Amino acid sequence: MAQINVSNLSFAYEGSFDNIFENVSFSIDTNWKLGFIGRNGKGKTTLLNLLQGKYEYTGTISASTVFDYFPYRISAEQTRLPAADFINDIKTWCEPWRVICELEELCENAEILYRPFHTLSPGEQTKILLAVLFSGDNDFLLIDEPTNHLDYESRTNVKKYLSSKKGFLLVSHDRDLLDACVDHVLVLNRQTLEIQNGNFSSWWENKQRRDQFAVSENEKHLREIAKLNQASKRSSEWANKNERTKIGFDPIKDHDRSISARAYIGAKTKKMQNRVTQMQRRIHREIAEKENLLCDLEQTTDLKLTPLIHHKKTLVNIKEYSVQYQGASHPVFTDLTFHIDSGERIALHGKNGCGKSTLLKMILEKSMHTDTGISVTESGICETVGGLIISYVNQDTSMLKGSISQFCTQHNLNESLFCAILRQLDMERTQFLKNMEDYSAGQKKKILIAASLLTPAHLYVWDEPLNYIDVFSRMQIEKLLLTYQPTMVFVEHDVRFREKIATRTIDL
Repeated sequence: MAQINVSNLSFAYEGSFDNIFENVSFSIDTNWKLGFIGRNGKGKTTLLNLLQGKYEYTGTISASTVFDYFPYRISAEQTRLPAADFINDIKTWCEPWRVICELEELCENAEILYRPFHTLSPGEQTKILLAVLFSGDNDFLLIDEPTNHLDYESRTNVKKYLSSKKGFLLVSHDRDLLDACVDHVLVLNRQTLEIQNGNFSSWWENKQRRDQFAVSENEKHLREIAKLNQASKRSSEWANKNERTKIGFDPIKDHDRSISARAYIGAKTKKMQNRVTQMQRRIHREIAEKENLLCDLEQTTDLKLTPLIHHKKTLVNIKEYSVQYQGASHPVFTDLTFHIDSGERIALHGKNGCGKSTLLKMILEKSMHTDTGISVTESGICETVGGLIISYVNQDTSMLKGSISQFCTQHNLNESLFCAILRQLDMERTQFLKNMEDYSAGQKKKILIAASLLTPAHLYVWDEPLNYIDVFSRMQIEKLLLTYQPTMVFVEHDVRFREKIATRTIDL
């Protein structure tokens, strides 16, 4: 057991408008199972890179342990090889027998080590890399979002596996995974960084209590400031009125006043002006306290959606439908039958490779009469009603390049409204000046979600929309969908999101 100490850490990317970290200090124990929580683009992956010494920074990071990072970078050449041939290249002194032992804990057969890496499913690839990661001794492991793109079964295996380990820092937005695996949380707030004992749910419950207290205190401060402003204004008016009476008076009306009263009036006015000054100082103190009180408050804005209503009840009809990729030896799925009615939110559920994304693309192709770029042989019925408008979120963000203005022009979106939605999803205005290829993975996903929200549609087709999306935005999107109840068909492996949103689940 050892300590990792960070003291007065400051860091900014070259050419950046502001610091990612400024005078950050904290200590963590290498024996902890530490969950790392924070908004997209706030610096979680950056901090992992700083711990590994990849960037120059000011301040100090002291640790007597070696850091290892997931996911490993796998080259194009390595993907054509079995993992057994390159595990020593990605982790020095990695012993195959230890990797095999770790794979057994992940409920995976060792034979996947000897198949070409690119032929493995995302779940199998993740399990191999995690097995390599945990095959060393005395390393403190930095694990960056290990469950993205994994199906429910693979997530469950990874969750059980990580819950049996210790000595790691886990970046994840999956609330179920964080609750099962961690015993401490490291949280990047808006202006501070905090460490707390417990899992995500215990931290979230404490945060809600703190935020509610902060809001109550803020309301009390605002009432006090309003009272002080009124008293200050009243005293200032009295002082000014008295000041005007110092010089000049009507001897008939003010027969009891003499020239010597001027000094008395001046002293009285000065006393009132001092009182006004003291009130102003107190007002400034109250405002400063209020600002500090709300510095870390997460206030999400309610999103809006404009779903369209189709005159027909059933929007998509699928009956005894089968799809097979050209050149494949067997169908992706067969004899699939279900329909999508107006108001339903249907979740497609199944293992990686069972055809969920393929089915969404076929629905898209039937409705929009466009080529989605997949070559398949079909049988059965997959049909959509005439005039159906679909809003689509792709799980792939690699096509996002260029500026936001170019993206809005390309997709015929109102740039002002689009940027307003991104601000509501907590993207900073400074990000709008960057090219989208420089965004974090979560920020890229928010671009696709914002475009979908801005597109009125009869049917919303979302393919793994929450990959890389922070927990605050996930809750924000959940609230939106439950409020507006659009017709949807979606794929999402976040079990809490699926349980809250889906009105029906179709197993493939």
